[in-house]
Amino acid sequence: MSKLVVPQKGALDFLSLGALVVRLDPGIIPFHKATTFQAHVSGGEFNVAANLSDCFELNTGIATAMVKYRLGRLIQERVRAMGVKPFYVWFERDGVQGPNMALVYSDRAYGVRTPEVDYNRAIEAAAQLKPGDFNWSEIFKDGVKWLHSGGIFAALSESTSELIIEAMKYAKSKGAVTSFDINYRAKLWKFRGGQEKAVKILRRIVENVDVIVGNESDMQDGLGVKGPDVVKQSKLDSSVFVAVIGEVIKQFPNVKAVATTLREEHSTNHHTWSSVAWVDGKVYQAPTCELNVYDRVGGGDGFATGFFYGLLTGRSPEESVKLGWAHGALLTTTPGDTTMVTLEQVENFIKGSRGRIQR
Repeated sequence: MSKLVVPQKGALDFLSLGALVVRLDPGIIPFHKATTFQAHVSGGEFNVAANLSDCFELNTGIATAMVKYRLGRLIQERVRAMGVKPFYVWFERDGVQGPNMALVYSDRAYGVRTPEVDYNRAIEAAAQLKPGDFNWSEIFKDGVKWLHSGGIFAALSESTSELIIEAMKYAKSKGAVTSFDINYRAKLWKFRGGQEKAVKILRRIVENVDVIVGNESDMQDGLGVKGPDVVKQSKLDSSVFVAVIGEVIKQFPNVKAVATTLREEHSTNHHTWSSVAWVDGKVYQAPTCELNVYDRVGGGDGFATGFFYGLLTGRSPEESVKLGWAHGALLTTTPGDTTMVTLEQVENFIKGSRGRIQR
């Protein structure tokens, strides 16, 4: 098994391929009773690129679809504000036939009331993206160290799945690290053939991937991987995850690292939080902490961000897992899907800072 090697040179440290969306967030008010909303620009793939740029000050980009209308302009402003370099495929739009930028409806809930998410991805521009739409040789001409995509984008259409495979193969040919967040969403795969179709597609993608983000249920539901029977004491017990990894590596010997969050949800706003990763044959686990959650959306992307940052900058796997754990934890304390914290805050959290005022 070859080890994970990150290129030392590249104008872009990190490039994401995926869809941009706007999440409408009424806060703790149930969505069907809401009269006002916050608009958060998001996307599982974009969130990581935005976090790496804004918190960790790396050079990042996003390859995605963009529609020429006011919602598109709102999204573009946020991409610029987060310091992410866009590579847009442009679409014209009319108000009847689209295409559209997607909307996600997601209230924050509170206490014993759990959050709910609904999608409006009808006639979505990103779903129309296909192989050949991006000039990869131009995008990669000055070097890209790392390419990332995810299962949400893969679920949008037949062509987005093929586009991911095209991009991964090109990135590999140029020596870039490739990563994939399985992000299995039953609601998105339901009308594309369900879990059986998802497994066929996601397995083809993962054949081209160096680093996987996803928990054991993602790997079982999204990749059809069955691990050995393990008695799991709690959601913080990493034994099932570690057991499933063994089967993942057997089936996908190209994979060099797998990482996930570990989360025990006592209520919507109180979680016990940890994380674990398998890197080059060894397992590394972060500490455990208690979270008072303000907005949980994006916490997993926040973990992936810190973990990737550690690997990109030559930190040890143990340090990388802690960076992911700390950044993901801090991201849940702010509104929205992308980071509002600094690297200094992340490092202070790792050192044990838990609310003490910094003077």
